[in-house]
Amino acid sequence: MSGHSKWHNIQAKKSKVDAKRGKIFTKIGKEIALAVKNGGPNIDTNAKLKDVVAKAKANNMPQDTIMRAIKKSSGEADSVNYEEIVYEGYGPSGIAVIVNVLTDNKNRSAGNVRHAFTKYGGNMGSTGCVSFMFQKKGQMVIEKTDDIDEDELMMMALDAGAEDFASEEEVYIITTAPEDFGSVREALEANGLEFLEAEVKMIPDTLTAIDEETAAKFQKMLDALEEDDDVQDVYHNAEFPEGWEE
Repeated sequence: MSGHSKWHNIQAKKSKVDAKRGKIFTKIGKEIALAVKNGGPNIDTNAKLKDVVAKAKANNMPQDTIMRAIKKSSGEADSVNYEEIVYEGYGPSGIAVIVNVLTDNKNRSAGNVRHAFTKYGGNMGSTGCVSFMFQKKGQMVIEKTDDIDEDELMMMALDAGAEDFASEEEVYIITTAPEDFGSVREALEANGLEFLEAEVKMIPDTLTAIDEETAAKFQKMLDALEEDDDVQDVYHNAEFPEGWEE
């Protein structure tokens, strides 16, 4: 089946940068806090919290750290005032970019995001200017190992309700409708599968190929955005040059 390819090309850079900066646990902690505030601390009854916990596990967040974050958030729920904001715009060479922010200061976040766009040859746009080029999908990424049979995994995923299954060089990618993400993920977890990535995200319909010079500039823009504590996720449609490393 056809899949959304170039996972390693597009997504690994975000995870790599976040891990390098030591910020990803803090960012997931904010998502946990918001999920607890909106739906309570019970993972079994709070679907959003369950999804965030899956994302935390995929990012190697220790179980005790996750539970501490939930416990802390349940005690501070009334003081959590994060606002979810989505910014859209263009990076250098017209790359479509979506920035998800979780902030307690909208003006600060808007200024920082705008600065990152303009400093590296991009520009912020109005709401909806690039989101039509993306689809909101659930995505699970599983590392290829000798223990996993590709055909069995594909049938397992499709039987559980997945929309698509793709096999790439290093990973399998399972795509779902957003509303089916939780049930498909739980079905795979019940069969002992672990994920390199498991979250609902914005996936580009098509990719924009960029050259080395643009890639270097755009990576600096990504770094600037992801170093910002308010920025949770950055999605884009850039296709980096083959073998290119920041």
